[in-house]
Amino acid sequence: MTGRIEAVHVATEAGAPMEERERVEAVSGRGLRGDRYFLDRGTYSQSARDVSRELSLIEAETLDAVERDYGIAVGPDEHRRNLTTRGVGLNRLVGTRFRVGDAVCEGVELCEPCSYLESLLDREGLHDALVHRGGLRASIVEDGAIETGDSVLILGDAPDAARSRLEDA
Repeated sequence: MTGRIEAVHVATEAGAPMEERERVEAVSGRGLRGDRYFLDRGTYSQSARDVSRELSLIEAETLDAVERDYGIAVGPDEHRRNLTTRGVGLNRLVGTRFRVGDAVCEGVELCEPCSYLESLLDREGLHDALVHRGGLRASIVEDGAIETGDSVLILGDAPDAARSRLEDA
């Protein structure tokens, strides 16, 4: 399965407007250079929850469906995810390594919607519309550049995910 990056966005501060970039540098253990989470300035940077906020992705197909099914339009600069993809099912990437541009990433967990997004955009019903399809949180395993138009290529199970599946068998 191969998808494409339709849009790349970062925000320098929590709540700041997302800024479109043609190209960003993904840095392992940190995030996208210039983004709020790379700078430790994100809304959830100080969260006690130990989850990677290095990279977030959402499917363009989801945004299309939310507009079609709920009448709620969400632009690529509004959903607060870093990368907008097309042609790749992100929910299936939890526990999987994938290459996006020159960077290698690992899907960590679904990026479920929060009430913060709905209140920030003032779009009633957005939270419910995005449940189980709000995107993916990923860690960056290998540094690299990511550009609009880059491919998203599935590499396979992450080492820990494969080991866990063997232990469960």
